[in-house]
Amino acid sequence: MCYDLFSPEYLLVNKTSYIPALMESPFQCMCLGMKMGRGIEQLEKNPSPRLVKTHLPIDLIPKSFWENNCKMIYLARNAKDVAVSYYHFDLMNNLQPLPGSWEEYLEKFITGNVAFGSWFNHVKSWWKKKEEHPILFLHYEDMKENPKQEIKKIARFLEKNLSDEMLDKIIHHTSFEMMKDNPLVNYTHLPSMLMDPSKSSFMRKGIAGDWKNYFTVAQNEKFDAIYKKEISETELQFRMEIKEPIPKI
Repeated sequence: MCYDLFSPEYLLVNKTSYIPALMESPFQCMCLGMKMGRGIEQLEKNPSPRLVKTHLPIDLIPKSFWENNCKMIYLARNAKDVAVSYYHFDLMNNLQPLPGSWEEYLEKFITGNVAFGSWFNHVKSWWKKKEEHPILFLHYEDMKENPKQEIKKIARFLEKNLSDEMLDKIIHHTSFEMMKDNPLVNYTHLPSMLMDPSKSSFMRKGIAGDWKNYFTVAQNEKFDAIYKKEISETELQFRMEIKEPIPKI
């Protein structure tokens, strides 16, 4: 069976009038063997200037991206929360092998035996690359704590002027709460044979520090030792938790 999830026919049958995020900003690294999955083909259809998403490590980024001096925004998240988030994503992601138990998955994550390789190598290589290429390196925890500040950074990097009204709209629509219920980004438009929300939702918690609900003391001590050795080679600093704002009632 071949799905074209961006076709008018699919959107009509599924009573969908929005344009999925995968169409607005295709994954450059996506190739699922079906029409909706070829990120490169969708990217070629989109007019310039294009917005491209990717999880690829430095070595697999097309040379043209560097040669054309494309501006890049790299969003990094603390490794412990990434491991937990990645585990739940692989639970729902039927395009990947089952992740096994949390204990098994954490070992694979530490050794880089997961899609897109080692978290440590990934963040370190992109961090170093910003010394020679226009890359805005952002932290997930900063974005959660002060979205206005981080959005302003992005606007300056892209040389865009945002009115206060537009800034407030962006903050509102990109909040986790809004995105979780937004079919443009929460993957609920995908068939369960691809992403199964009964196993875990794509937009799950969106907090910093959830790793504390999964890591045992022994796992945390082992991870910290490896983390310290890997990250000490750089000036990178990650916060493993932040003080979450009190929700408005």
